[in-house]
Amino acid sequence: MIVVDASVALAWCLADEEDAYAERILEGVAREGAIAPAHWPVEVANGLRSAERRGRLAEDELPRLGKLLNDLGIDIVPVELTTALSALDVARGHDLSVNDAVYLDLALYRKLSLATLDDRLVTACANAGGARAT
Repeated sequence: MIVVDASVALAWCLADEEDAYAERILEGVAREGAIAPAHWPVEVANGLRSAERRGRLAEDELPRLGKLLNDLGIDIVPVELTTALSALDVARGHDLSVNDAVYLDLALYRKLSLATLDDRLVTACANAGGARAT
């Protein structure tokens, strides 16, 4: 079980972001499962919409991608206001957005590896004593 962020999920969906690391993570998620914070579906959908607007993704591809993501059964973890507010400290401490800090905080709290393609989040994870999923 790992924590997966939107950058990895978008790499699964967008041909021009195909990445060997993301493919390994996808195989691992299919075998062992993953969790993501409550804002993950919105971040993924927003990334898909941005790709669609920029002509990187056709609208008729969305049903297939939605099925791919749904079939993975990624467990979505609620984010309470107290959790979001405490993520401010993580964000400040590692110069992250609160959205990214919530992924890191979840991974640290659950003692799970974090799957991300975001270099800043990779660095923050290492600095916080966490592990990047491999």
